[in-house]
Amino acid sequence: HPHRNGELLPEPLRYGVGAITETDVGLAEASGAPIMGFNVRANASARNTANQKGVEIRYYSVIYDLVDDVKAAASGLLSAEIRETFIGYAEIKEVFKVSGVGKVAGCLVTEGVARRSAGVRLLRDSVVIHEGTLKTLKRFKDEVPEVQSGQECGMAFENYDDIRAGDVIEIFERQEIERKLT
Repeated sequence: HPHRNGELLPEPLRYGVGAITETDVGLAEASGAPIMGFNVRANASARNTANQKGVEIRYYSVIYDLVDDVKAAASGLLSAEIRETFIGYAEIKEVFKVSGVGKVAGCLVTEGVARRSAGVRLLRDSVVIHEGTLKTLKRFKDEVPEVQSGQECGMAFENYDDIRAGDVIEIFERQEIERKLT
């Protein structure tokens, strides 16, 4: 149960490990609660259901951010919020070793767009195992700024190469939003 410096936080309705599922979304909808994921993701069907039912899913990779958000929500405080927008997903089809570059993932962009300048996370079984930036985004032999859904591309991560076929790459952009009291 999350607490910090001895202070207890509100009891979650339900908590568990692993990917966020449709069951979680159903529960959240019934109780009007958001879903908070720490280093995990909703699977595709859960994401779609959440969008349809207007259930908010918040993802965290820093535990203190999650704790602070829960405290702020519980006490009605508002602060500037860093909003992440997911702009695309790509699936690793195969991994190549390229001399001078290291491991390059041969990917298919399955949703949205892959953008060279965006942040990326590597998901294995819906769990985040790395967050960082791309060293390279290639279409055939050319370095490109972005690759559209349905197209294949090559990606290599900056300072990271534990990549495997079947891993999913999540591409996101961050923006700071001033929250306002209405």
